[in-house]
Amino acid sequence: MRNGLASSKVCLADQRGNATAMKLTFEQVLVEVWRQALVENAKTVELGSERYPVRSTLKRGLRQVDFVVEGKEIRGLEQNPQTKSRWAQLARSGKRVMQFLSEGRYLANVVDGKMTLYGR
Repeated sequence: MRNGLASSKVCLADQRGNATAMKLTFEQVLVEVWRQALVENAKTVELGSERYPVRSTLKRGLRQVDFVVEGKEIRGLEQNPQTKSRWAQLARSGKRVMQFLSEGRYLANVVDGKMTLYGR
């Protein structure tokens, strides 16, 4: 367990499309969700045998995906580039930024594949 978060077993496809079961840390799962939603523009995010739809927010059309890791419900939300935060500034500059929330609190973000875990 790292940072109080256990690892999850996730089934990922390799470059040849072969499914491979791997144990991923919480951080790796967040990066995987970011990659599928923002880099691959997937309509669904696949984590193990579970599939989660990638939807768009009504107001801004930002991508979001609700998923579960170790029994915890998490929302990945594409960063709104129109806000004044430093994360929005990165999004405006062309970086792919996704925020992760649970129970109304920001947990982490991923910017171009690099995760930042927020303090508790």
